[in-house]
Amino acid sequence: MRPPSREEDELTTPAGPGASGPRILAVTEATRVVATLVRSDDRLRDLWIEGEVGRVTISTAGHAYFTLKDDKSQLQCVWFRDDRLRSPFQPQTGLRVVTQGRMDLYEPQGALQFYVGSLQPSGVGDLAIQFEQLKARLSAEGLFDQARKRPLPSRPAVVAVITSPTGAVWKDICQVLGRRWPLASVLLVACKVQGEGSAQSILGAFRRLERHVEQLRHDDRAIEAPAVTILARGGGSMEDLWSFNDERVVRAIVSHPLPVISGIGHEVDVTLSDFAADLRAPTPSAAAELVVPNRTDFAASLGRGSERMRVAAARAIVEATRDVSGERRLLERLHPAARLAASRERAGELLDRGTRAVQGRIAEGRRVDERSAERLPALVGQRLTWSAGQLSTAAAALRSLGPEATLERGYAIVRRREDGAVVRDPIQARRGTALAIRVARGEFPAVAGASRDGPPVPDLAPVPALAPVPDLAPVPALAPVPDLARDG
Repeated sequence: MRPPSREEDELTTPAGPGASGPRILAVTEATRVVATLVRSDDRLRDLWIEGEVGRVTISTAGHAYFTLKDDKSQLQCVWFRDDRLRSPFQPQTGLRVVTQGRMDLYEPQGALQFYVGSLQPSGVGDLAIQFEQLKARLSAEGLFDQARKRPLPSRPAVVAVITSPTGAVWKDICQVLGRRWPLASVLLVACKVQGEGSAQSILGAFRRLERHVEQLRHDDRAIEAPAVTILARGGGSMEDLWSFNDERVVRAIVSHPLPVISGIGHEVDVTLSDFAADLRAPTPSAAAELVVPNRTDFAASLGRGSERMRVAAARAIVEATRDVSGERRLLERLHPAARLAASRERAGELLDRGTRAVQGRIAEGRRVDERSAERLPALVGQRLTWSAGQLSTAAAALRSLGPEATLERGYAIVRRREDGAVVRDPIQARRGTALAIRVARGEFPAVAGASRDGPPVPDLAPVPALAPVPDLAPVPALAPVPDLARDG
């Protein structure tokens, strides 16, 4: 027998020393005692409970709250968001389900609740337990992790389908693929999908498909190889679908080189192959719809893309045209003809400015000349008066300094008649030399005679008048005449 816990002792221990009555607990203490008792019971840690789902509420955090009831009792259930989203089956009011989880007490409200870990439709019995046990083990290995899920190709050229060739599933998949994306080819990999040996048949189908893909790649025909694999079968009971829960099939899906999409049974049917596949579809037809695009949507997308391309091309053309126009204008400005025209225009402007400047100078010169012409008579008169005075001064100086004035004072000029040379020294006139003597009133002849003590010189014939004596005393230089053209 299990010894009483500390909480159980508290329930039976008197309130104080000498007290004989029961111990009185606070609400928090009571709920903590009950919670401890519930959590310490191993039987309540892993329970399978079957019942009918009552009213279901989904909180803003994503947790599901519902009641599980039978004809006599009901139990409050909590299903946390992460566990709920991983489950392909969701609770609905009125459905009979089998839940797996643990019992616990929510102390703030003192509510005993069943915390759901997984949920399945009712009626599966031992298979459900096997299912959950195998699911937990394979999940712990990481086979169901979202991180290893591979994306599907957007437009596969070849789609491989592993299913029974005799069922309606194969026809439905071909019909959907042909309607949505006729460009895709479909490769059937036949197998058994139900009954004894079906798991081994599905496993063999995966192996044959993998060898086929490898051979195509070896033959450089990879373009003919499938790009995605659909694993499909119709609906049925859990026993009918049990081959898709086989561990070998699950591991074959995980190790398959192509992305795998599962379309097994109806939406409420869940197998371990669904967890292992890269994408789960609720039905085989839905799997075919998910694996290829809708040609109508694709055509519309192409149309929108074409319009965007047209707009982008038009915008690019406009921008390029604007750039080309700018470059053309720049080139036109740099073209030799344009630069020559600009230089010619500049030369014309400079010529016009030069012409205007010269004309202005000429006009100014004319105005100056006109003013000078108006003053010219007065200037000429002044210049003539000034010149006459200068001439009178020069004449007076000439008269006072000229030889005539010297002759007037009784001096004479003696010349030799033979050569007209002026006699300045007696030795220049030997005895008997014919001379011409110039005095103030004329000129007379003479002959050089003997010395003062010698005999008298006989009278000579008159000497003709000599030419004017060139060697006269220099005339003083006159002052310079002012420039008549100078203004004022």
